[in-house]
Amino acid sequence: MPAVTVTKEFTKLEKSAAKLTVTIAKKDVAANYNETIQKYAKNTQLPGFRKGHVPVSVLERKYGNDLKNEIAAVIIDKALNELFKDTKDESIERPLPYAQPVLEDMPLLDTKKDFTFTVTYDVFPKVEVKNFDGVVVKEPQVEIGAKELEDELKAVQERNAVVLDRKDDDAAEKGNIVTVTYFELDDAGKEVEGSKREGYVFTLGENQNIYKFDDDVIGMKKNETKLITKSYAADDKNEELAGKTKKFSLTVTAIKIRNLPALDDDLAQDVSDKFKTLDDLKNDIKKNMETAKTRKVDEIKNNSLLRQLVEKNPFELPESMVKAELDARWGMMAKQFQTTVDQLDKMVAASGQKKEDMLKQWTGDAEEMLKSRIIVDALLREYNIKVTPEEVEAEYTKIADGTGMSVEEVKKHYEDPRAKEYLVDDTKENKLFAKLYSEKVKLEKGDKVAFADLFKDAQ
Repeated sequence: MPAVTVTKEFTKLEKSAAKLTVTIAKKDVAANYNETIQKYAKNTQLPGFRKGHVPVSVLERKYGNDLKNEIAAVIIDKALNELFKDTKDESIERPLPYAQPVLEDMPLLDTKKDFTFTVTYDVFPKVEVKNFDGVVVKEPQVEIGAKELEDELKAVQERNAVVLDRKDDDAAEKGNIVTVTYFELDDAGKEVEGSKREGYVFTLGENQNIYKFDDDVIGMKKNETKLITKSYAADDKNEELAGKTKKFSLTVTAIKIRNLPALDDDLAQDVSDKFKTLDDLKNDIKKNMETAKTRKVDEIKNNSLLRQLVEKNPFELPESMVKAELDARWGMMAKQFQTTVDQLDKMVAASGQKKEDMLKQWTGDAEEMLKSRIIVDALLREYNIKVTPEEVEAEYTKIADGTGMSVEEVKKHYEDPRAKEYLVDDTKENKLFAKLYSEKVKLEKGDKVAFADLFKDAQ
């Protein structure tokens, strides 16, 4: 279709929405209309006419309004594509990728008049982060001593343990690895559609299974089936279980036990060829713990800072942005349940819960995360934070020192452009936070925290 000349009026609305009114000159409207209808005439076949010989006047009489609406839609699409692809035009803002422009009303196309239409859409929020008054960040104080090292060594033992089947008549005990099949029961005692899980494996006593039925399984034997009723506290961390009572049918299909290796040089050598003695392994573990501690403490500090900045520099999010984030979280929950989004919808509905209510409960956390991300982006631009090739090289060395890898191995990992982009973005953010702590924010010593507690969900 011929190019169109447009005039436009852009208006910002509430919640990072925008309204764009576009007017196309009547000469361009007529040119696009005539070219399009001529193409239709060449490709349309009607009774009494050979293909390609249908007069335009006949098409207009038979399909007049439909043709005009279709051509109007094409003209609108063409005009918007041209406007939004012009990145040098700063008089308008582009729509978010997941927020398609919405046409207010389909205007009547008249080839003798200018053609005007209006669309609304969501744009990326803009915020000026100016208020740092009273922002104080407390840094947790964490020591890594003998007990912390002992706990990590125990974890190494467990990862290198030999797993053996127990006898069929042995009862399951705390620490055993059990495999179960379970499904939820409704009030009539029938299986809830979509709730069945087969071959689910977990370690008794670690309370890592979703429904927390460790204590109910202790004492069961292989091939034994048990009916279980579980009631969950109103403040349970799993929001889809909080305040609910569930009934299950559970069958134990396998019980295994870990045979822990001795803490000696042989174990160290089994863990990696780079270790010759148990002391080598201990030194490496402590080094990794220090790296993990630093990373986690920084995360806690930065999250505290961002929460305060979100509170002190309020702005609104577009609805489509929040919806996209909630949809992504719903998809992640489906993966955690090892199922599809559609199947998760059915499971939730069958349990008597409403997806809408669950998403509403998540909204506050989702909005805070999005606002934090937007504030970081705004500050990166405001302070013009950039990363030099030398700084990237320094990051490679830092990662190598923290992981025990060689610099060449680290570089090989970041050959993937997306992985390197993530590294560069992370380095930019680290530079930003360092600048804020030195120039804008008061940093104080916080409470003493045990290394293991540092990584608990409550933190």
